[in-house]
Formats: sequence, C-alpha cells, structure tokens
Amino acid sequence: MEALARTDGLAVSLERVLAAREQRAARQMAALARYAKPLLSMTVVTPGPIKDGPLPRRVLRRALAEIEDIASRIPWPVLSREAFWHETGPEALYVIDAPATLLKLVTIGLEDLHPLGRLWDLDVIAVGPSTLSRKEFGLAGRRCLVCERPAFECGRSRRHPLHELQQVVQAMVREHDRHQLH
Repeated sequence: MEALARTDGLAVSLERVLAAREQRAARQMAALARYAKPLLSMTVVTPGPIKDGPLPRRVLRRALAEIEDIASRIPWPVLSREAFWHETGPEALYVIDAPATLLKLVTIGLEDLHPLGRLWDLDVIAVGPSTLSRKEFGLAGRRCLVCERPAFECGRSRRHPLHELQQVVQAMVREHDRHQLH
C-alpha cells in the first residue's frame, strides 16, 4: 500500500497540460476524419501538478480493460486503439463502430458504477464532431470526489485542499485493489 502514497512523476505546468489537451483534440479530429465513427477519449482524473506515475497508469489500464471487455461482449468492433503515456497524464483514444449515444450511455454507467469510474473521464465524440454530454440524457454532471457538490464547482473554487483530493483518489484505488484480491 505504501506505493500508492508515493509521489512518482514530474510536476507539469498548466501550459503543458493545455498543450496536451490541444494535441489530444488534434488526434481526435484526425481520427474522426479517418474513420468517420464515434471516438472514445479516455483520461484519468489526477488532482495536482503530477499527472503521470504508477497510480494514474494503473487506473487507465483498468479503464482500457473494461472497455475491451464491453466491446468484445456486445460485440462492438474496435477499429483503432491507442494509449499514450505522457508526463501530462495517461490517455487513450479508441474508435468504436457503435452508435454514439449507446456508447455514451455505457461510459456513463462505467463512470457512475465502477469502483474506479469516478477517476475516469470517458468522453464520447460523435461524427460531426460533437462531444456527447450527460445533460443530453437528462443527467446531472459529475460530483466532486470529496463532497456531493458539482465537480466543476469545487474544482473552480478550489474548495478542497490538494492533499485531501489525493487521499480520496488513493483510497478509491486501495479499496478497488482490496476487492480485486477477494
């Protein structure tokens, strides 16, 4: 359990995080142009300036395994899959031959019901391009990791100290790992 508390990785600047977001958007546009099918863009919720390390990588690998399992069971053809292990955080981009609205409903279910789902940001981008949101399905936005307020509200106001957010993330992963052993 000690490895979870270690802070591995380098702190990255806001400029690097914003540049990574622009690069991700460019990859998404290129994939939409190439495949003309819905995209699933996956990132990990990592509060603080250290975005990469063993913990966020494990969290993304679990998301990838869940998506692979769902795609094989339904079955939905995965036309492309790429994972990126950047200092700005792990991310993945899948092209899935599935109805975008159904794919979004499945990802909402994962985010809401899987023990690590709150640590996944699973964005579905339909051909158009447009990102499907929870609001389109009459659902509320995601909740804060610490309290029940809307996540964007707490994030914007920096309502919770960084160490508290990191402790919650580590506790979620520990709890998931503990259940995996039983």
